[in-house]
Amino acid sequence: MVKKIGILTSGGDAPGMNSTIIGAIKAGISLNKEMYVVYDGYKGLINNHFEKVSKNFIEEKMNVGGTAIKTARLPEFKEESVRQKAVDALKNEGIEALIVIGGDGSYMGAKKLTEMGINCVGLPGTIDNDIASSDYTIGFDTALNTVVNAVDNVRETMTSHNRCGIIEIMGNHCPDLTIFAGIATNADEIFTCDHPLTDKEALYQRMKQAKENGKESFIILVAEKLMDVDQLAKDISQNTPWEARATILGHIQRGGKPSAMERVNSFRMGAYAVELLDKGIGGVCVGIHENKLRYIDIYEALKLSRDKHIDLYQLHDLIK
Repeated sequence: MVKKIGILTSGGDAPGMNSTIIGAIKAGISLNKEMYVVYDGYKGLINNHFEKVSKNFIEEKMNVGGTAIKTARLPEFKEESVRQKAVDALKNEGIEALIVIGGDGSYMGAKKLTEMGINCVGLPGTIDNDIASSDYTIGFDTALNTVVNAVDNVRETMTSHNRCGIIEIMGNHCPDLTIFAGIATNADEIFTCDHPLTDKEALYQRMKQAKENGKESFIILVAEKLMDVDQLAKDISQNTPWEARATILGHIQRGGKPSAMERVNSFRMGAYAVELLDKGIGGVCVGIHENKLRYIDIYEALKLSRDKHIDLYQLHDLIK
């Protein structure tokens, strides 16, 4: 039976990671496990940056965004020789199992470590919601609320000046933040990889009609890495009656206090990961499906295709 369990956060930070860490620690200690945190993600493994923690470790940070144990990217972890250093360091510390909180790249590292003798469980820590094995990822709900608040604020100033506001939203090729925020804010247009801008002239005509109908502002949401929003603002200003301004929300979307639902679900996932490791289950990732916790093999999870939310795009058509 596993006696020592480590926890690390990897890749981009996300609100709710601290809650996940706290949930895992409390669950582990209640099961008489020795709990360790690994600082700086996978990099901390090869640098022996471990700390044994007590049940009250960072519990005051449950309402704080980011990750108290820091995170880092380590592309070299793909190399077996680098992973072997991590395995050796864990074994020297007596850590037999590991909880990895991160995205799909972090999941692959967790699976490889499992195959090398360190049982790992992956938890979906990313604001992008791009882990198909979970309906919602750790950080998504909070980031969505941050985006919605920002779009509402932009709309207020755009309305004051009768302008068009173009807001670029994070997602790293996953459009979930954009489409969910578009419905929540009653945005006039949404452009994503699943719903790109293919006809600018048609857009201009819709915008001209909206101005003629007395609309006071026009809000366009654009998923990141899709187009140059500054150029789109210039094109709209030149080809429609609207004066357009572009806003890139950037890293503000990653920060902020985790929402209540974020704290509950991330705590649940952290505790559940410990239960799985206690049963000797590894090489899997945890997700929420229909509000229930489940786990599947990491390789199977990475093969899943994400939900393209066709129903949400159809719903947004009612707004336009």
